[in-house]
Amino acid sequence: MMRSRFSAFSVGDTAYLLRTWHPDTRPPHLTLDPRTHWTHLEILETTGGSPFHTEGTVRFRAHYTQHGTQAHLEEHSHFTRHAGTWVYVGPTTP
Repeated sequence: MMRSRFSAFSVGDTAYLLRTWHPDTRPPHLTLDPRTHWTHLEILETTGGSPFHTEGTVRFRAHYTQHGTQAHLEEHSHFTRHAGTWVYVGPTTP
C-alpha cells in the first residue's frame, strides 16, 4: 500500500490517494504541488499488514526534489482495513 501511494504521489494521481485514505481522516480534496518531484522511497520499518492483520504501520522516508533542492519526508504511518481494503489513516502518534 505504501509503495502504491508513493507512486500515486509521483505521478499526481490524487484520485487514487483519496480513494486509499480512510474516510474518517481523508481531506475533502487534495492538491499536489507540481514542482515537487518524488524520486524514491525507503521503507524503514513495518508492523502488521499481513493478510491476518487488520492494522499495520509503515515507517518510511520519501525523497523528493523541489526548486532544485533535494529533501525528504519521514513519517510513521498507520494503515487499517476498511471495507476489506488497506487504507491510510494518518501518521502514528507517539
